[in-house]
Amino acid sequence: MSDAAQPTAAEVRAAAEAVKAALDRHLAAVERRTGDDDKAVYEAFNALAAAAEEYDELLYDRYDEVTPFEIPGADGALPPYAGPDEPHALSLLIRRDYAVAEPQRLFAQARRVAELDGEGDPTGTAGRAGVSPLAALGVLFGEYEPDEIASRHKEFGLEEGDSTLWVTAAEELPEPGEWLNAPFEHADPERIVCRFDVSSVFDEHEDDDEDDHAGERDGNRFGVGAPAAAADGS
Repeated sequence: MSDAAQPTAAEVRAAAEAVKAALDRHLAAVERRTGDDDKAVYEAFNALAAAAEEYDELLYDRYDEVTPFEIPGADGALPPYAGPDEPHALSLLIRRDYAVAEPQRLFAQARRVAELDGEGDPTGTAGRAGVSPLAALGVLFGEYEPDEIASRHKEFGLEEGDSTLWVTAAEELPEPGEWLNAPFEHADPERIVCRFDVSSVFDEHEDDDEDDHAGERDGNRFGVGAPAAAADGS
């Protein structure tokens, strides 16, 4: 960054004062907390994160120095929660990506499942599952629950990619069959109670930090949509 574009010392000092004020507001909100979903605490949490991020950036731009804080990346930030304070229903929105790393292993497992189900005809399901990726995937995902696929993906010749889990709140359950034609179309970011993301990109950022020792900011392994959500696993 050029000298002309650098923030002034006064701007850095003002950002530091803003962090102090945000800390006081957050502590006061926590002390007055009325429940786990207290909106005042949530808003104070977001304000503190924004103030700390601003200070961190100005400090780095002006003095080439960093803070010890981990600031969530803005790209994955969620809008303020606007769902019910006492949700009576929840929806879990899950996406998991896989690469077909070992097609022959995939075919073999799918063929075995089809044969155990009595589809031994080489021209039938078992035969198609042994040569067609689409047929093999249909057999495996028809036999096993998604969580079992996730825990045994290597057995099926699959390699994990990114995954995400969104927990959204609702006043009541939708009518049966209401959303089946478009299950993710009406996902409302403002009703996300918490969100957990897993990606190898976060591990790469951690490795870069260790190599460079420059204190570069990195993304959290888990993107958290509410301050009460656990950020150490899902």
